[in-house]
Amino acid sequence: MKHIFTIGALVLLASCGNHKEQEEATVEVDQHTLANHIERLASDEFLGRKPFTEGETKTVNYLRDEFKKLGVEPGNGNSYFQEVPMVEIDGSPSEKMTISGKNTHFDLHLLKDFVATTNQVTEEVALDDSELVFAGYGIVAPEYGWNDYEGIDWQGKTAVVLINDPGFKSGDSTLFKGNEMTYYGRWTYKYEEAARQGADGLIIIHDTEPASYGWNVVESGWSGARLTIESDLPLLKVESWVSGESAQKIIDASPMKGQDFKALARNKDFKPVPLDLTVSVSIRNQIKKDVSKNVVALIPGTKRKDEVIIYSAHWDHFGVGKPIDGDSIYNGAVDNASGTAGLLAIAEAFKKNGPTERSVAFIALTGEEQGLLGSAYYAENPIFDPKKTVANINIDALASPGKMKDLTITGYGHSEMDEYAEEAALKQNRYIIPDPDPEKGYFFRSDHFNFAKIGIPALYASGSYEGFDKSIEEIKASKDHYLAHIYHQPGDEYDPETTELSGVRQDLQLFFEVGLKLSNEDYFPKWYEGSEFKEIRE
Repeated sequence: MKHIFTIGALVLLASCGNHKEQEEATVEVDQHTLANHIERLASDEFLGRKPFTEGETKTVNYLRDEFKKLGVEPGNGNSYFQEVPMVEIDGSPSEKMTISGKNTHFDLHLLKDFVATTNQVTEEVALDDSELVFAGYGIVAPEYGWNDYEGIDWQGKTAVVLINDPGFKSGDSTLFKGNEMTYYGRWTYKYEEAARQGADGLIIIHDTEPASYGWNVVESGWSGARLTIESDLPLLKVESWVSGESAQKIIDASPMKGQDFKALARNKDFKPVPLDLTVSVSIRNQIKKDVSKNVVALIPGTKRKDEVIIYSAHWDHFGVGKPIDGDSIYNGAVDNASGTAGLLAIAEAFKKNGPTERSVAFIALTGEEQGLLGSAYYAENPIFDPKKTVANINIDALASPGKMKDLTITGYGHSEMDEYAEEAALKQNRYIIPDPDPEKGYFFRSDHFNFAKIGIPALYASGSYEGFDKSIEEIKASKDHYLAHIYHQPGDEYDPETTELSGVRQDLQLFFEVGLKLSNEDYFPKWYEGSEFKEIRE
């Protein structure tokens, strides 16, 4: 789940210093190459590119063979693959989640009202009359003096929490980071924290605006087989979401009836509230342990081979799933055949352009849709020394209805990669804007985040606000249509007759020129003061 389009108009300009003038590209990223690879990778032949399926085998072998054709070398010793051990948990939740109290008893229905998963590698998990406790936003943040779990023994209990963090739409820029989502607002953090607190389960209340996606995305993304990496960290028995309507039904059956529970949770003095209700739900699991693959290819440098620029894009999508309008293959043309094809197109451009002083690596990552698993594994088991990895340029879900005037940078203000991007954008007569939807947490929702977590400055950007030939309103309409009808749905398909790729190629050209500059200088981009990743790098 990631940033496709944004809206906003603030133009930010920064000056590049301490490094060479832009290395002039002598070749263009080829749009025909891009189109051919997207069409192939997003075809039904690849079965939605889900890890642990025939679709994975076809995908990783295709990428290996295409890198070979380009003359790009194996990136992991003599292999194009980095093995990523995973566990597939195919969970079958009970059809009903039962809520009970002294004077109430009602059922929520699977998919319509709730979804439930687990990362525990066991054949069956269950919550049996587990006590429900409203835990606000489910956050423990000492630096903000915040603890939503304080004063409760969580053993045997299930927390009910809100998505996002207290700063969202608070009107208070000093509350957390105001409207900008922190990692505390992400669903991944909420499950992790509840497990650390010793709870048996967690229920996240869905709300479209603070989540930044509708219930249909929850329904498709949290059902069926899921992948995880085995861990020694504490895990919940049940990780669940309920719809906003179902959550209100729960609140109305509790002592909190009539209270504005969202407003209460935003109060710094909030303490968890027992709901005098219990929840029962079970999940039967089929477990399969297997190895997925990151695909890694390398163009060695001529002078400083150990210094590496990494281009990344995830190759996976959701495979074959719940049919919608008779279509069960989740092809993932935009998400992320576009980025995967972009790796090949940029690699082709580098080969045509000639040798570089530094090495350039291309990593097609697995398991992004299941929680950034491939990049998380790479971050724990890096092939290239993170201290000598110059930068990461991440390519995810490129879509635009034409060439764009803007380049929107998600995570603007973190590192000098902004300056490199701006220099390349100006050559294309484009301007830079920061992500104007920081409350949606896009910075935490693609693979660049795991590179940043080990100190590598990352660029994650795309044209997404204003077109040269399309108005701001038309771009927004395209965004809204994509998010409402195509994102994470079988409808994310490639049609060579109607798909416009000029804007995608424009972004890829910019990424190529940024990487080309980095690959022929000796400067290491730095994190800015105030970025939480600066200390890791230094």
